[in-house]
Amino acid sequence: MTGQIRQFVDALGRIRAATADLRDLVERVAPLLRDLALSKAWLEARHYECDAEQRFGAHLLHEEDDHTLAVIVGAWPPGHGAPPHNHGTWGVVAGVEGTETNTFWTRIDDGSRAGHAEIRRERDLVVGPGDVLTFQPETIHSVMNDSEHVALSLHVYGKHVNHTQRSRFDPDRKSERPFILKVTP
Repeated sequence: MTGQIRQFVDALGRIRAATADLRDLVERVAPLLRDLALSKAWLEARHYECDAEQRFGAHLLHEEDDHTLAVIVGAWPPGHGAPPHNHGTWGVVAGVEGTETNTFWTRIDDGSRAGHAEIRRERDLVVGPGDVLTFQPETIHSVMNDSEHVALSLHVYGKHVNHTQRSRFDPDRKSERPFILKVTP
């Protein structure tokens, strides 16, 4: 782990100790993640690699032993992204290179039927270098890279997303199922 990532993780620990309010927490984390994303001092050539089966890359920069905190670089190849999903934890994402379109969705069913979900597209937001998004555990979004180059974003989660009740949604099939990432160290 680079010194810059270690300093960021230490600052996150202080923020988490100072507030239990998730909205306050993500607002405090956002400017720190923005600065880290723009510095690029932590960036390595391997962070541009994308998993062929998953159709994007997820590169772990840091994870606490108990999984409560994960810092991940997302790599989005041209014409690809991630389907509608939630994170099951708070999250903050900052653009590093290129642009990605985040589409936000609202769940309109009551969640009472296992495997069934109805979601409605609400809005799109293009994220570029230094732009920051914050998420609550129930926030649903999808990601798409419509550019001709790999887009990179830096993600921090209150818990590693493979250790939450994270879901992926299919708006056409009205379905919900678990969403596990392939994450490279």
